[in-house]
Amino acid sequence: MVEEIVHDEPVAKSALVVRGLTSHSTPHRIPDVSSGEEDRLPLPMEEFARVLGGGIVPGSIVLVGGDPGIGKSTLLLQMAMDMGTSQRILYVSGEESERQIKMRALRLQAEGKKTDLPKNLYLVTETNLEIILNHVSETKPTLLIIDSIQTMYLSELDSYAGSISQVRECASQLRELAKSSGISVFLIGHVTKEGVIAGPRVLEHIVDTVLYLEGDRFQAYRLLRSVKNRFGATAEVGVFEMNERGLTGVTNPSEAFLAERMINAPGSAIAVTMEGTRPLLVEIQGLTSPTNFGNARRTPNGVDYNRLLMIAAVLTRRVGLKLIEQDIFVNVVSGLKIDEPAADLAIAAAIASSMRDKAVRPEAVLIGEIGLAGELRMPGQMVIRLREAAKLGFKTAIVPHRLHRGEPWPADIEINEVRSLHQALEIAMNLDKIPTRGRKVV
Repeated sequence: MVEEIVHDEPVAKSALVVRGLTSHSTPHRIPDVSSGEEDRLPLPMEEFARVLGGGIVPGSIVLVGGDPGIGKSTLLLQMAMDMGTSQRILYVSGEESERQIKMRALRLQAEGKKTDLPKNLYLVTETNLEIILNHVSETKPTLLIIDSIQTMYLSELDSYAGSISQVRECASQLRELAKSSGISVFLIGHVTKEGVIAGPRVLEHIVDTVLYLEGDRFQAYRLLRSVKNRFGATAEVGVFEMNERGLTGVTNPSEAFLAERMINAPGSAIAVTMEGTRPLLVEIQGLTSPTNFGNARRTPNGVDYNRLLMIAAVLTRRVGLKLIEQDIFVNVVSGLKIDEPAADLAIAAAIASSMRDKAVRPEAVLIGEIGLAGELRMPGQMVIRLREAAKLGFKTAIVPHRLHRGEPWPADIEINEVRSLHQALEIAMNLDKIPTRGRKVV
């Protein structure tokens, strides 16, 4: 419970004192509105630019969230240093001093360039938003970075910094600054234990773009995921690797995720998932072990718990695997999180491979959604997934049977179309009895 003191404000008598983006507004007919696209500010970090939709839109406001220590401040400081050679940038921190930020900037610089810091990057430590707006009017930056929005406050409000009213009001004023002046604003936001942006949900409605920096703190890879974007594709993902020089973009993440894969190991299968417009090949590992207690455990890491329960039930009832007395562990390698149904077949194959102690064919990828009757359903963007698998050297793909012919399959990968989970598992593990019904090899 948070106390919020409400003050009655007098009703504005004049249109000039009504709060808004400008002092006055005029309705226009839609044919008269200019539809020309604005030139985006170029962003040297290709993975970051991909998530934003190709660059930074002038006058946009972007919210970046993530767990503590995941690399939010590092990512935005790297962006500021890369763009500081051509743009004027104001970095406002409410948590670190200018000296601390410069020490981090020197650490992020490449070897031999520790004195070549951008001269157009201005640093200031301040939490009062009125003073920050004065700094903005004096420096006239192209890009404004606020680290973090939960530390900012307005003196006209009685609540403390980080409260619902302060976060909402500060974000609203920064939005008005961005829309009226054309300055691009980046906000860093704290997250709660549930992994959502701390503060009111209206904060995500105020901004134009919401980005989440995800990943395991003990893993090297970070995923910058877009959950809202008014200027680009939603659910787009950029992949970074954390090292001593900060975050480095990974141009071929599928190859990086499969670099340490053990060939012909039981309990391993390759899935092809779509993260926005990018296909990713990931290794899914499954392990079954006889339970020592009354109730068998189901432990997922990187996949949905309820989805794992459903797949285990289908394997038990439709395929005949006795998983009732087996503990099941499922892990997505490299700390990734998969929430799309297209990975169901790979999860089921990893569990069945561990149960039967027989490896899945190492050159095969498995793509498909599993139904409760044991049937396989076709996910979207299948041709794009198959092209990515073929590019990485996979020779075989096990996919659901296609009812309607559309774009032809890629010619450089063998396609096995099956109708049921039982048939897919027999083909994937080269079992002796392989039903021919429902299987088509192109």
